[in-house]
Amino acid sequence: MQSGFGGWDAQTLQALALAALALALLVAGGSLFARLVRQDRSRQRLAAAMGTRAGEGRRIEPVLAPEGGDDAPARPLDAAVGAAEALGKRWGAGRLGASLMAAEERRLIERAGYADQERARALYMFARGVLAVALPLAAWLLAGDMRLGGSRTLGVAAALFAGFALGWMLPKWTVARRASRRRREAGEELPLLIDLLRLLQGVGLSMDQSLFVVVNDFRLVMPVLAAELKIAVDQYARGRTREQSLARLARSFDNDDLAAICRLIAQVDRHGGAVQDPLARFSERVREKRKLDLKEAVGKLTVKMTGVMVLTLLPALLIVTGGPGFLAVIRGLSRVGGG
Repeated sequence: MQSGFGGWDAQTLQALALAALALALLVAGGSLFARLVRQDRSRQRLAAAMGTRAGEGRRIEPVLAPEGGDDAPARPLDAAVGAAEALGKRWGAGRLGASLMAAEERRLIERAGYADQERARALYMFARGVLAVALPLAAWLLAGDMRLGGSRTLGVAAALFAGFALGWMLPKWTVARRASRRRREAGEELPLLIDLLRLLQGVGLSMDQSLFVVVNDFRLVMPVLAAELKIAVDQYARGRTREQSLARLARSFDNDDLAAICRLIAQVDRHGGAVQDPLARFSERVREKRKLDLKEAVGKLTVKMTGVMVLTLLPALLIVTGGPGFLAVIRGLSRVGGG
């Protein structure tokens, strides 16, 4: 059934309206992105000019890199990332930003271990906004004449909803995967951290000296915990208390043993005393817990392997053991039938 507007039906008009809306959003986002890039370039030129004047005859170029250098290809990328960060900060400001990013997602970004939390939240908002618009548009273009229940409108609506849901949740899934990997790595590094603290405290070092040695000499062995302890040491040097500086480490990984170690460090820093015996008992408890976890994992793996063996090994076993018998029965029946 055709409408009176140019002979187009209602479904075609709806599709064109959705395309026009997506194109308008894309043009508006592109223009805003270009404006932010121009503003960033203007700030770079202003900083370069001020640096040149402040040099008193010695030319200073803090932004512009020499041609052909290593930093030359990275300048457009840095400008694009800076523009994306600025746009993400705008989207995340105010009540709208608070409604778009829940407290759970903020904690998830904190657990992911990004050095600059504010920048990570801004880029997270930018990625979520761009993907939430770009993926529905791509899904609409790829859907074509897809029909759902005999209706093309329902098919297009389902494709748009699927693209929006995927674009909205993809940044969260990525950050959650990173946070889960860091949590697992921190649990694996914890026994080594306890043993190192016990050893360093046993040779007479203070808690500050012990943490300094762990951060600087064992950062390759414990990349996750050493990086978090470095942040805690820097915050303590700037004037925060030991509890405040270790608060991020205690809550970021959702690990009770790590939180207990942070409380023990804070208590030793406040009240003093020997910690070799508490650390030794704590190390034994952590290792025993890891053994129990490994036994549990082995038990689950045994159950899973039972199904795999039934599906793969049992048919081959039946063929090897029962194959000759089946062949003998078939030959005997053929002889009886032939006789």
